[in-house]
Amino acid sequence: MDGNHLSERLKRVAESVPEGARLADIGSDHAYLPVYLAKKGLISYAVAGEVVKGPYENAKTEIEGEQLETTIHPRLADGLAAVEPSDQIDTVAIAGMGGALISSILESGKAALKGVTRLILQPNIGEENVRRWLQQNHYQIVEEAILFEDGHYYEIIVADFVTDTPQYNQSQLLFGPFLKESKSAVFVDKWTAELNRLRGVEKQIRQSTTPPEDKLAQVTHKMKLIEEALA
Repeated sequence: MDGNHLSERLKRVAESVPEGARLADIGSDHAYLPVYLAKKGLISYAVAGEVVKGPYENAKTEIEGEQLETTIHPRLADGLAAVEPSDQIDTVAIAGMGGALISSILESGKAALKGVTRLILQPNIGEENVRRWLQQNHYQIVEEAILFEDGHYYEIIVADFVTDTPQYNQSQLLFGPFLKESKSAVFVDKWTAELNRLRGVEKQIRQSTTPPEDKLAQVTHKMKLIEEALA
């Protein structure tokens, strides 16, 4: 993978970046996403943020190698601290992290989200955490995608800022309002595998000498939600 050839996961993220966007790609690594978009003329400006020096240097090298220094600006900073008011960022992408970490980055960097109309988030796990944060912070989910690549399931969540508070029930937060409705083959595969895993957990709990009732209740409740979503 490089700035000319993205993984399927990052291609799907790229598809949700509005044309002409001023993008902040947080956790940019080699800056492949902004380089790809800039070379296609799809963004007007980008910040490639990295908290670790090695990946930051990788991003810097990639940007300089493609002669995109005037469009893409690498920054060594923690999360949204990479964004400055003068950047006038309107779109933020955070991909390839856990949902809890993505939510933490968004929460601690709220000040940098002023004027950001679109968030494109790709949690590796913990998608429910991300959807809950979006609901609590006036971002309405407008698109979702799920794909299977290199042995992993990936979900992409796209949300736009709204003045009202979006309303999602527990099932929508867990499965995604759009993914649950579309019920694609990949969605079914992911949640069937999770259901089978939970059945094994339930069996182990019931076989223990003193089964933890709280844990058992949590597992059986989630199993019921999955069974309903797959029905």
